[in-house]
Amino acid sequence: MVSARKSAESAGLKAALDYVPRWLGFQLERYRQPGCSVAIAQGEKVVAEIALGVADMRTGKPLTPRHRFRIASHSKSFTASGVMLLREQGKLGLDDPIGRHVGGLHKELAKARIGELLSHGAGVVRDGADGGQFLDRRPFLSRAELRDELSRKQPLAPGLQLKYSNHGYGLLGLMIEEISGTEYPAWITRHVIEAAGLKETVPDMPQLPRSAPLAMGHSGEFPFGQRLIVPGDNVCNAIAPAGGFVSTASDVARFFAQLAPDSKESILAPASRREMMHRRWRDDCNSMEAYYGYGTMMNERGPKEWFGHTGSLQGFISRTARFPASGYTVTVLTNAQDGMAYGWVDGIVSILSAFGRHGAPARRLESWNGRWWSIWGASDLVAMGQVVCQVAPALATPFDAATTEISVTGKDSGVIRKTSAYNSPGQPVRRVHDRKGKPSELWVGGTRLLPKDAMVAEATRRYPKTRPS
Repeated sequence: MVSARKSAESAGLKAALDYVPRWLGFQLERYRQPGCSVAIAQGEKVVAEIALGVADMRTGKPLTPRHRFRIASHSKSFTASGVMLLREQGKLGLDDPIGRHVGGLHKELAKARIGELLSHGAGVVRDGADGGQFLDRRPFLSRAELRDELSRKQPLAPGLQLKYSNHGYGLLGLMIEEISGTEYPAWITRHVIEAAGLKETVPDMPQLPRSAPLAMGHSGEFPFGQRLIVPGDNVCNAIAPAGGFVSTASDVARFFAQLAPDSKESILAPASRREMMHRRWRDDCNSMEAYYGYGTMMNERGPKEWFGHTGSLQGFISRTARFPASGYTVTVLTNAQDGMAYGWVDGIVSILSAFGRHGAPARRLESWNGRWWSIWGASDLVAMGQVVCQVAPALATPFDAATTEISVTGKDSGVIRKTSAYNSPGQPVRRVHDRKGKPSELWVGGTRLLPKDAMVAEATRRYPKTRPS
């Protein structure tokens, strides 16, 4: 019985993973994105690697799962893990004042506790007096420059509120160096990256092997009229503990899967991982329930609960989320300033959840899978379980909206079983084939849908085109 259930779950996951790149491919085309790299872990095992689009718009070189991306503030989760490891070794306490381990700090900052720095509650300036390092207007701070800025009075006293700070995590990097007697890149590589079994991750650009392919970053199209190449090869120097890491989607997903408190493989004890996931601060100015722990972001408790991190470095946007209820970890890395990684994680989970509820499609329904068009946009028919779902692939979370479910009653006929009352519940669905036996029309209720080329030809005959602006 258990074996049969696992086999059904495996078939459902395979079907979901077949649809994920179809949906993502549409999103890339519809929103004119250069590329994205995706990894999905189930438990601690990576079950999917997906790379779509291009690594460099100048050359059109296809993106692969082996391309490295700047993962930016994901770096904080690695640094926090290193701090928790030192705590497990008895080399520091989270209530220790940071001044006990790092000298030369402003007297008020010296009193801030290590736990407050980990949770962005120490009141430290975000990016210093000149944040141009994140605008490609200046190099990232050296250790000496960071120490100089930390010797000054900080904007807030410790312990007052959530105040995100790259400088604060740079300070944690300095602390790791003082305690270990080793430079941060070497220590974090040995004790965190390599210890976690990661093969495609480095803490900053100087450590990236020449043989490792690096995806180019890109600006947004607006207001430049086209995307500009943003190389993303900056050396982050003393800010590397906050934002310097370079990695692949698979390595990132694997690392965050190991941070789950119930993971059997981790460099940290379960107690340390549980502490990292504790909601220390709430972002009071966010309309959504957003919290920060020790090097981790999370939302509110509930069925859609997640923990993870996001990342933004010029030319790159990324997000990773671990969902305890399902055991999935999803990482999306994008190589554009307006990359849609945040929403795409939720979209992928929407797909995984839908197939988790319905299961793999019955064999008789598989031929219904496909994409259809009208002037209102695209509709995907997605077979799962005993129904065929109609969804809009342009939506960020395609299965979280009012999904239409069709019961198939014949080879080319069905009825709308479940949908919004504003659609066409109870009305028929039918397919029409051309002389070669290829589906050429889809009628859903009273709406006639066509293949893309046929829809474009029909619409451009009917409506005049606008002139380029």
